[in-house]
Amino acid sequence: MVSERRVGVIINGATGRMGTTQHLAHLLAIAAEGGLPLRNGDRLVPEPVLAGRDADRLRALSEANGGLKWAQSLDAALAGPAQIYMDCAATGGRPERVRRAIAAGKHIHIEKPTAPSVDEAMALARAAADAGLKHGVIQDKLFLPGFAKLKRVREAGFFGRILQIRIDAGSWVFDGLGPQPGQRPSWNYKKAEGGGLALDMMAHWRYMIDRLAAPVISVSALMATAIPERVDERGARYAVDVEDTSHALLRLEGGAVGVITNSWATRVRREDTMLVQIDGTLGSAVAGRQRCFTQGAVNTPEAFFGPSRPGGMDFSAHWQEVPDTTPYLPPFRQCWEAFLRYFAEDAPYVPTLVEGAKAVQLADAAYRSVAERRWIDLPPLGL
Repeated sequence: MVSERRVGVIINGATGRMGTTQHLAHLLAIAAEGGLPLRNGDRLVPEPVLAGRDADRLRALSEANGGLKWAQSLDAALAGPAQIYMDCAATGGRPERVRRAIAAGKHIHIEKPTAPSVDEAMALARAAADAGLKHGVIQDKLFLPGFAKLKRVREAGFFGRILQIRIDAGSWVFDGLGPQPGQRPSWNYKKAEGGGLALDMMAHWRYMIDRLAAPVISVSALMATAIPERVDERGARYAVDVEDTSHALLRLEGGAVGVITNSWATRVRREDTMLVQIDGTLGSAVAGRQRCFTQGAVNTPEAFFGPSRPGGMDFSAHWQEVPDTTPYLPPFRQCWEAFLRYFAEDAPYVPTLVEGAKAVQLADAAYRSVAERRWIDLPPLGL
């Protein structure tokens, strides 16, 4: 006989874009399907508890979803019976909020970055481990169809010896000074509130490079603030005091090289706003969020054109698209399913808070590299 297990999940920052469209929506979808099937045949049904600062928005979100439990006070939510704490509120106060959740005995599944510094990030990981709690961080990009295919290509040994991985990502974020409003919240551009492109996106690049190519062992970075003034949500001008453009060279374990070009001040003329290319001795692959293409050694054309030879080669014609071979589930849905299985049956789980600290470590090292104008090594992290 199938047994139904229920687990309360506090979503702090539930009324924000990420909280509503990614975390709440997918937890409700799992519940609507009768819960997540476990190995023993039981079904785990998540029960979201909404938390945030705006009572009116919390009430409206609750009512729109069948009368979910909600609390304007985080302490009130933590005092309740819910067992899992998800923090997707603004980055700035995350460590303090997570410490309160750990003290309340809640299992931890949070957004990145987990903390503003690697020391704080590792302190959270140790605190959760010492308390005997399950802990994890969102690593959603690897579940996007294109990057999931790229991961399968790598695991199949397609590349041979990996030589390099290149990430080219970004788009134009309007400053709000003209008729077009900005697409990102103003806290993304304020250091005191946890803003900064490197702190935000290096969290993704670390786990993608580590798991698609090889672990990062050192970094040399260059950053800039291309757009120094923006308009916030209230229409007020403010000075940007963090970087919106970041470039990095990486040394990887085993000798491969990594290159990251990332900007919120660049216009897109490529297939996607985010492309990852891996080159190896036996083949290359390039992936965006939805599609992945490969070129094996046997299909690689001679592409060098001397001064006496005409150009005009269709370089794209020599690449083959990796087909869709597995059913697609949204990335955040997959993140939640993995964590819930880890919580309920101790299933294997990679993105713990130590992985979250590794992400912060890369950003921290990149900032140090900029300040000190030198290569910065990344020592191994562990509990």
